[in-house]
Amino acid sequence: MRFLAILLVLLLPLGAHAQTLTVFAAASLTDAMKDISAKWQAAGHQPLSLSFGSSSTLARQIDQGAPANLFASADEKWMDYLADKKLLADGTRKDLLGNDLVLVVSADKPLHVTIDKSFDLMGLLGANGRLATGDPAHVPVGIYAEQALKALGMWDSVQPRLARTEDVRAALLLVERGEAPAGIVYATDAAVSKAAMIAGTFPADSHDPVSYPFAVVKSGDTPDARALLTFLSGPEARAVFAQRGFKVE
Repeated sequence: MRFLAILLVLLLPLGAHAQTLTVFAAASLTDAMKDISAKWQAAGHQPLSLSFGSSSTLARQIDQGAPANLFASADEKWMDYLADKKLLADGTRKDLLGNDLVLVVSADKPLHVTIDKSFDLMGLLGANGRLATGDPAHVPVGIYAEQALKALGMWDSVQPRLARTEDVRAALLLVERGEAPAGIVYATDAAVSKAAMIAGTFPADSHDPVSYPFAVVKSGDTPDARALLTFLSGPEARAVFAQRGFKVE
């Protein structure tokens, strides 16, 4: 009994210091971050508390005081937003990943196209069809989509036909459900879908590089949070990101 009592006393501080970290991550990171959370836990840590959504929504929530230890954005703009407000822990910002911008259609109606200035996107949409993507006013995938459509000379005609969604996964869902004949998402989102397929990839020079900066949030800056960022930059997490189709920086 005495031995057990001593053992419990020794173990209590370990439990007391265990920290559940909260990660705010872009919706396109959903599957990869769930995989990485399992590996983080297998390494002896508490499971991660994961919150997914549009980078814009998550950044604004952090700005309004939502508790988070780490933020992973799908573009530089919304990480800059927090940096400008001095809400990031100094020296922790890292660009870890990249992605491709793609056009998706229903897997029931397979299609392969070359996306250039001659591509008839309006013809694909038909008389009343809409193009699903994130809201270009604030959602990263929509911002990239607007850049690409403008570069290809399609924006003016397509803009009135946009189905503007709250994040990239919501855009993918519209195509999966047949509520939109086509959508613009990331290659990694299309890869996890059984109901949608990639019809074509937008030229890399038609939009800003799809970049994923990660950083520790100042209000949630702890040794464990920094250890997680190091883990996300390490070989085990990088292998997961690569397996999920991300471009590993």
